[in-house]
Amino acid sequence: MSRPVTSKSSPRTSGHSADENVLGASLRVRGRVAGDGDLRIEGSVEGDVKVSGALSIEQGGTVTGNAFAQAVSIDGTLTGDVEASGEVTIRAGARVVGNMNGAQIALEEGASFTGRIEAEFELPDGLDGSGSGGSAGRSASRSSGSARGRK
Repeated sequence: MSRPVTSKSSPRTSGHSADENVLGASLRVRGRVAGDGDLRIEGSVEGDVKVSGALSIEQGGTVTGNAFAQAVSIDGTLTGDVEASGEVTIRAGARVVGNMNGAQIALEEGASFTGRIEAEFELPDGLDGSGSGGSAGRSASRSSGSARGRK
């Protein structure tokens, strides 16, 4: 019998609601998934996922669609774009094809990522493109670059 979507208290949750919703490994969803709080996906979703808290795609979990959340952590597979108000983390072993947009983007060594990254960041001295070398503290708003590869 399939394990249902459940809600439980989780110590892994940091700064979000105490409830974490789980889409179990044996579940497959076709269509949009939306809700409040955090969501951990161990199964598969074919459609967009939108949650008010953190979204975690676990190892073995797959999402084919766009993801919208406060923070996104990917250990499994995502084919689609990510829009996060907080951090996006693509962990070692994850496979991601899509564009990432978040306050911070972390790509661990060993992850596979193909797409474009948009994030706000501070430019180091000499890398602002002005040639003046005095750009410390200057902020690049919604700068983007391409990243492709496997480490």
